Amino acid sequence: THLLASLWHAAPGPKAFGTFVEYTNLVGALSFRKTVEALSHYKLVCIDEFELDDPGDTVLMSRLMRELADAGVKLAATSNTLPGSLGDGRFAAVDFAREIQVLADQFDVIRIDGEDFRHRGLPAAPAPLKNSQLAAQMKAEFDGKTVAEDEFSSLIGHLAGVHPSRYRQLIDGIDGVVWRNVETITEQAVALRFVVLADRLYDKDVPILASGVPFDELFTDEMMHGGYTKKYFRAVSRLTALAREGQNHEPS
Repeated sequence: THLLASLWHAAPGPKAFGTFVEYTNLVGALSFRKTVEALSHYKLVCIDEFELDDPGDTVLMSRLMRELADAGVKLAATSNTLPGSLGDGRFAAVDFAREIQVLADQFDVIRIDGEDFRHRGLPAAPAPLKNSQLAAQMKAEFDGKTVAEDEFSSLIGHLAGVHPSRYRQLIDGIDGVVWRNVETITEQAVALRFVVLADRLYDKDVPILASGVPFDELFTDEMMHGGYTKKYFRAVSRLTALAREGQNHEPS
């Protein structure tokens, strides 16, 4: 993400930067043709966290990338999956081999291996707080700031009624979040929505205070080892980093 952002800053405009989910949501909001028309005016389109979650995304992004490339738009993307392996473990990717190959052909791959920088040389993530500790920790971390405080189950219910494309606006102006009684998420659709929220919070560097289960228990073992494992590990990593930022001060 940092390398992609650096490329975006260094490249001449006009240019666009967004996450994979934001581009697919853009198609949903504008229509495919209007999205192509809008993005075709850019010299560079940067796509962060490129991944395929279903066959519909495969066909959609294959067409979008092909038409943008034909229009002379340069494409740059980050992904935890090599282009030729997109979709593996999520759906019958072999049935969409041609579409996946079209996507792969749009890119020259630069592979960068290494430890997750968010945890390199850093202490372990703080343990979840007790409910009785939250008020004092909130005052220590967020005194005078705008904080969104929610019961975790209520937050989950609220997210179900908000389109993921709106999650960025949902947290706009928030300096910190506090979640009471975090529970393990057991439904895949709920978990995938929460991954989007985690990404948006991380984009805005919003610290988190939480009670309940630790974030490495937020998703079930089956989820952590299933088709969306990279999404869930990324979410846990990002939430852990934000939880660490949320406990920088000792309560008075």
